[in-house]
Formats: sequence, structure tokens, C-alpha cells
Amino acid sequence: MTVFNTPFYLVKRAIDSVLIQDNQSFELLVLDDGSHPDSSLLLEQYCQINQAKIRYTRHPNCGQSQSINRGVLASRGTYITVIDSDDEYKPNHLSACLSEMCHADLISSFTETIVSSADDHYVPDKYDNQKTIHVDECTLFATLFGKREVFETLAFKSMYSADSEFYARASMQYPTKKVDLRTYIYYRNNAHSITASLKKEHTINPQNVAVPYEAPCEN
Repeated sequence: MTVFNTPFYLVKRAIDSVLIQDNQSFELLVLDDGSHPDSSLLLEQYCQINQAKIRYTRHPNCGQSQSINRGVLASRGTYITVIDSDDEYKPNHLSACLSEMCHADLISSFTETIVSSADDHYVPDKYDNQKTIHVDECTLFATLFGKREVFETLAFKSMYSADSEFYARASMQYPTKKVDLRTYIYYRNNAHSITASLKKEHTINPQNVAVPYEAPCEN
């Protein structure tokens, strides 16, 4: 989990959803990507309470892709996955993903998407940011689950739509599959989220394609 100034109550919700998994054979790496000191202190203290399952590290801000790459190098598990700091796992998420590993080396899955309106289901299309696509057509960082070799061999790039670019490269070298688990809860109803802000920015100024800290899911 990478964290950059996410409100603590949302990060706690995300962490707690990992801690209650029905498969307890995991370690959660919380990667604080240079958050404000006050936010970092709360987060570090909560991680210390659960240090049997969580490792907390803090580094200067480098963006989501590079933070995940750091986490991959620091991890010790056979399989690797991600959770965004403002989302949740359902209690069977890890076990459900693990059950798919006999069919692929890397999976991406559909999400249970929480929205305030039907429009929240749509995000800017990376091929034409004046258009939008449904979130089910996207690849999300946080739904990627796979063998550690895939993540070690193919690091994430610091770029717009880094998640889909990673999945495309992986598909050329490893068996990949998109599965309909919907055990990942993706919150698209936060008007102040980075994804929502980027969508608004693209609508107002569609030529502005600067790389955000957390790029939205992309097809």
C-alpha cells in the first residue's frame, strides 16, 4: 500500500480490510511516500500497533509507481498485490485471487465500484483523453495480483496509465487473465480523490496530460 496524504480514517479502513482476510498468510507493507509529518505520525503509530502483520517505511515523495517498485524489492512473499489507501478488500479477496494462480502468473480483476452517480463509472480514456470509458474496461494497479517474478522483472514506469502499461508488457511474457471476482472495493464516490480531480481536469483542459501522482485506472 502506497500512501500520500490520504486522510487517516480512509487508510485505517484500507488497512483493517487487509487485517481481517480469511487467508492470514500475508505481510502488509505500508509505503509512506513523503506524506505530511502529521499524517505520517498517525499512520506509523497505527502500523506499530499491528506490527506482527505490517511493516511501515517512509521515503521522500517519488510517486506511486516508484513506491510500489520499492515495496516489491522489500517484500518477501511468493505473490504480490496492491491496495490503494482509500479502498478496501472484501474478507475473501486474497484467497479468491490466490485461487486463480493455477491459470495465470498475473491477474487483473473487476471491482465492486462504489459511486455517487452513474457518471462515476467512467474515467478518461488513455488513448483519447477527451473520451471516457467504463471502469470495467480498465486495468487497476490495485487489482493486480501475481507471482513475484512478474513484478521483479517488470517494474512499473512513472507514467500516465502505468498500471495498464505494466499489464500489457506482462501479457507479452507471462500468462495473464482478467477475472470477474469483484472482491476489491473501489471507491469512486469521493469528489476530492485524485482520480476525480484528474477527470475534472481532463474535461476542462483535455490537452493537459501531465502525469498525476496516482493515475486513474486505464484500459
